Amino acid sequence: MPEAGEASTRLVSDRLTGLLLLFILASPGLDVRAAQDEPTQSQVLAPGWSELEFEPPEAGSYQLPPIGMAGDGRVITSDGEETTLHALMGDKVVVLSFIYSSCSDANGCPLATHVLEKLQDQLLEDKSRGEGVRFISLSFDPGQDTPEVMKRYGRPYISGNFDWYFLTTSGQPALEPILETYGQSIVRDPNAEEGEAGNISHILRVFLVDRNLRIRNIFSASYLHADTMLNDIRTLQMEPYEVHALQGPGDNKAGYESSNYQTRAQSLERRKGVSAELWSAEFTQPLGLPAITSAPNNPLTEEKIALGRLLFFDRRLSHNNTFSCAMCHVPEQGFTSNELATAVGIEGRTVRRNSPTIYNVAYLERLFHDGRESSLEQQIWGPLLAHNEMGNPSVGLVIDQITRIPEYPAMFEKAFPGRGVSMETVGKALASYERVLVSGNSPFDRWYYGKEKDAMNAEQQAGFRLFTGQAGCAACHLVGKDWSLFTDNRMHNTGIGYRHSMSKTPANTRVQIAPGESILVRGDIVADASEPRPNDLGLYEITENPDDRWKYRTPSLRNVALTAPYMHDGSLSTLKDVIEFYNRGGVENELLDPLVRPLGLTQEEIGQLLSFLDALTGDNVDRLVADAFTVPVGNTGSD
Repeated sequence: MPEAGEASTRLVSDRLTGLLLLFILASPGLDVRAAQDEPTQSQVLAPGWSELEFEPPEAGSYQLPPIGMAGDGRVITSDGEETTLHALMGDKVVVLSFIYSSCSDANGCPLATHVLEKLQDQLLEDKSRGEGVRFISLSFDPGQDTPEVMKRYGRPYISGNFDWYFLTTSGQPALEPILETYGQSIVRDPNAEEGEAGNISHILRVFLVDRNLRIRNIFSASYLHADTMLNDIRTLQMEPYEVHALQGPGDNKAGYESSNYQTRAQSLERRKGVSAELWSAEFTQPLGLPAITSAPNNPLTEEKIALGRLLFFDRRLSHNNTFSCAMCHVPEQGFTSNELATAVGIEGRTVRRNSPTIYNVAYLERLFHDGRESSLEQQIWGPLLAHNEMGNPSVGLVIDQITRIPEYPAMFEKAFPGRGVSMETVGKALASYERVLVSGNSPFDRWYYGKEKDAMNAEQQAGFRLFTGQAGCAACHLVGKDWSLFTDNRMHNTGIGYRHSMSKTPANTRVQIAPGESILVRGDIVADASEPRPNDLGLYEITENPDDRWKYRTPSLRNVALTAPYMHDGSLSTLKDVIEFYNRGGVENELLDPLVRPLGLTQEEIGQLLSFLDALTGDNVDRLVADAFTVPVGNTGSD
């Protein structure tokens, strides 16, 4: 004789099978509100529109095995704020639905929204349970469902302050990866008029996600009912809340083994160097750039460049012989670090800012993100002495350490006759190497300055017109008559610094466990296990002028396609993220630069700008990387 639970399950299954057959026969086209109040005889409605015809199993009397991990992706709230799906998960049980506002199929999107509205009412009756639940409704149709449309669509459904997000995305390219991770596919109406959405065919699925980002149930139209969903939610809420406690390296590697991530760094075995004869660069004016000029007190010589290059890669310049300049400014990663939003220094200590590229650093009038240094010869002592970068306690210790390394005294004498190893000569040697890392003659330079008509394709040329026109990029990233640095060498407030300084600590924080992979960890656990995130006020920290809060240096855009991530804090992972950030008008604050404003760019125009930025890569970057690979990595052992 079967157990009572098995009989009940079979009864439910039989009823649902019958209901599914009825649903298949249903016809679209019923208005959502009319469907709620006046179902017609010709319309077969899914069970979610009516009272449940059976008694669902009691909450906690059954288990919901994990089905898989909830996918992530960039989304936009109805208030226009960009975030990610995972940022809205992890602290509550989440009910995720995919809809579009113009859907007219009563057993499609309107059904999902109607059932969630009923579920919301039930959850509000039990405040202790309801506060632990969040609804997310994401649009299939970003072209028509703007944040404003989603706000209007969602407003009638939200009761009180219930936690219900109506989201969209920046466009189809941002939506597609999300749909793929959730097994959602859509087919658009081929007969729709241009500019109109038309009908979107899709299979209705609603996902139940626990606080550990695991999918625990997937509801179809035949099983989507507020009563059954309520019991599933309560069942999950009865489970122990397992959070990542940072007790081991990379507790949650779900999906990492199948990730398509590949490091851009090269192993020592693959470092095959070829000298680029950097000395010759002094006498060459790369197309699109001004001639290289020496500092008045530091004329370039072949000996200084060779010495500075060796010092740049030598780990023995750090306090514990483990860290070099090149470990933050990785040659094959655009002389920055593609794999970290902010740098990591000696002993794994966190640096609060992104590693800027040193390509074309010779031309910069301001150095560091906050513009605090103007001399390339002097700037090196900042990282050498910073406790979280190379960790040296004093200049004297660095000088003493270099003096004790056998090969250096003779090289310093050759480069700086009679002066030996000193604070001045160390700075001049490193500056000499950095000064010749010059990269021009890009496709843009050959097209614009060299008058090669085919050096840039049509899409890149359209992107340049946007760059200097509607997008307004050239207001800060200047394009000159004879050469272009693509920077105004000034300081601007875009809102990035403001957002991070003024935002509240999130309930959950993303923690990177491997390059390209991260997990959500409860905020209080992160706080207990790490140092507080330092505030960053930008130029204000140098000038103490309140008007300078959150101002940072305009970077050059040359070779920008190679130097992700972007902004002073590395918070924007891709160039597309950067363009979309500016397209939204940055982050509003009382000191926002007046040049930062909504741009009104279409997805096609964003693509054209991306193509143009790709055309700013110099033709010698591979040679500069190969030259860097001729340098031996500093010996970390005894002398």
